[in-house]
Amino acid sequence: MIVNVQDAIRRTRQHHALEHATLHILAGRFPGRRMAGYSDPGGFTLFGNLTEDAVRRGVSDALLRLQAGESGLAIHANCGTNLAVTGVLATLAVLLGSAGRQRDPLGRFTGGLLFVLPALVVSQPLGLRLQQYTTLASVSDRWVKGIRPITLAGIGLSRRF
Repeated sequence: MIVNVQDAIRRTRQHHALEHATLHILAGRFPGRRMAGYSDPGGFTLFGNLTEDAVRRGVSDALLRLQAGESGLAIHANCGTNLAVTGVLATLAVLLGSAGRQRDPLGRFTGGLLFVLPALVVSQPLGLRLQQYTTLASVSDRWVKGIRPITLAGIGLSRRF
């Protein structure tokens, strides 16, 4: 089967937006409950201890709200995009701040720290902005095909196809 790469990327971005919207809705309904998600061209997987009915209602409500224009639900502060941006910027900052073989360890440490702190401050808003490219809130051509609960090592998962 030949896969259209652009279509796969578009679907992944849409599923990512629906994943975020679902997590927002479920977090509102189940405060303090730990949840995470992963999106791909075929759908998304939610990690958390939730009932199938709760997930079904959350996904349905998220899809309807995105289709109604609530595009802000597609952006999530705890997205892996933010984590990746933070990791890349912090790594580059440490490399830049600790450069120079002739500096003593304390000098490399303080130099790295002076570069890391601004990188950490910038990473959150930059990650949120990058989510405009990793998510796509326009989901009018998406629908819920099915939800399948699975359990792995005692952790409840719900997969949307």
